[in-house]
Amino acid sequence: MKKYLIVFLLTGILIKGVAQNLQRPKLVVGMVVDQMRCDYLYRYYDRYGSNGFKRLLREGFSCENTMIPYAQTVTAAGHACVYTGSVPAINGIVGNEWYDKTLKRTVYCVEDDSVKIIGGDKTEPMSPKNLWTTTICDELRLATNFKNKVIGIALKDRGAVLPAGHTANAAYWYDGATGNWISSTYYMDALPSWVENFNQKKWPDSFYAKNWNTLYPISTYIQSDKDNMEYEGKFGHEAAPVFPHELQSVAGKDYGIIRATPYGNTFTFNFAKEALKAESLGKNGVTDFLTISLSSPDYIGHQFGPNSIEQEDDYLRLDKDLADFLAYLDKEIGKGQYLFFLTADHAVAHVPAFLQSHKIEAKSMASILGDIEKKVEEKFKVKHAVVSTSNYHIYLNDPAIDSARADKKEIKKFIIALIDKNPDLLTAFDCEKINEVTLPQPIKDMFLNGYNIKRGGDILFIVKPGSFYGGKTGTTHGSWYPYDAHIPLLWFGWNINAGKKLNREVYMTDIAPTIAALLHIQMPSGSIGHVIEELSK
Repeated sequence: MKKYLIVFLLTGILIKGVAQNLQRPKLVVGMVVDQMRCDYLYRYYDRYGSNGFKRLLREGFSCENTMIPYAQTVTAAGHACVYTGSVPAINGIVGNEWYDKTLKRTVYCVEDDSVKIIGGDKTEPMSPKNLWTTTICDELRLATNFKNKVIGIALKDRGAVLPAGHTANAAYWYDGATGNWISSTYYMDALPSWVENFNQKKWPDSFYAKNWNTLYPISTYIQSDKDNMEYEGKFGHEAAPVFPHELQSVAGKDYGIIRATPYGNTFTFNFAKEALKAESLGKNGVTDFLTISLSSPDYIGHQFGPNSIEQEDDYLRLDKDLADFLAYLDKEIGKGQYLFFLTADHAVAHVPAFLQSHKIEAKSMASILGDIEKKVEEKFKVKHAVVSTSNYHIYLNDPAIDSARADKKEIKKFIIALIDKNPDLLTAFDCEKINEVTLPQPIKDMFLNGYNIKRGGDILFIVKPGSFYGGKTGTTHGSWYPYDAHIPLLWFGWNINAGKKLNREVYMTDIAPTIAALLHIQMPSGSIGHVIEELSK
């Protein structure tokens, strides 16, 4: 009898010991800064405070050479990649939108007409159904048998929905028509009372009342171009894109403008804090996950450009908001009790007009099509041969080509030859023959990673460095070039080597499997990344 009792007690001790040895943080917080180049960490370094970006660099671990491993560097693809460890070829998110030849229309990345919007006004319902793989958040839910909580937050719907994954408790995004945080019936039947209460406060109006002036004297913004440059876009109610930006007059009228101001970041942080408190994140006895995407830097960059005073002011204010949020996590969750990472969904190109003013070749172009369709019709008798151009893909009109009994392969060769004659473009190639393209293998691999056989086009084209398709003001992104693909990656908190830097090349796809390794859970279903072993204690 004593023998069996001893065995029983030893077994109990061993089981208890195993349970105690499996250590995980109380909370994981993933933060994606929409449109952040890696050099922004150092471009404004001397102006940052000590407890925001500098704290992450000082007390955290910085992967200094983090690259996006696919070609189309856009918001949806970036958020999907960060949290799936996968690429568009596998996870299906080839862009913010793409043309679907079966449906014969453009599809938005998170559209879902099988669900309904909650809390919004005339906005489309959203869900992650177009994402083919799991996210690291899904895997954490599976690993805890759904006992934990996962919540996604962003002004942009795609920045909230895609990271949170298929099994999230909630994803919230912003409705510019009403000024409310909203969701869809994919997650819940009605907004929680804490969200309703937050919306009733009409935070955008209180921010608008402050207008938008520079945080410091405007003469000190020496890392920016002059105010009111011809390449800057302006708010619709303003005469010129200059400081101070008057916002009081749009209070109660235009809730969308907050997106293109630093207040959009503060607004998002405020909502995230409320979510942490109301949902008791990090206090549920299992590891919860909060995904936050800061959309405003992208809106500001697109409108004013990365060398504008507006963008410099945005990052100086973001640094303060970040410091405040980290202090909030310290207080609510506890120092060293949460795992935090910060990265970007993509970086950004300089405005071509800015580069031209400094004798660097670049160009902003209006359209790739030009007279291509006309020439195809003249030669092959096919009308409207191109149905869409998206993500540097050209989608051909298959029904029209079949009806004219034309040879699609010959049409592709013809269009590629026309594009190759365009002095503003680098090259073009048949999507079915990416492996045959005369490009360095690493670049070729980026296009292979970005091409999805079911959602991609027929022809891919590459612009020259520094150039893009867009208007005369503001900037954009979307290419494979380093200015679009080199992003920050900072790790902080639980089980992270403090004050270290890694200069070897790592990839956006490495983030999810690294989190999986730290938490001792399965990596996402389509993950192709590798664990960044150096960052862990």
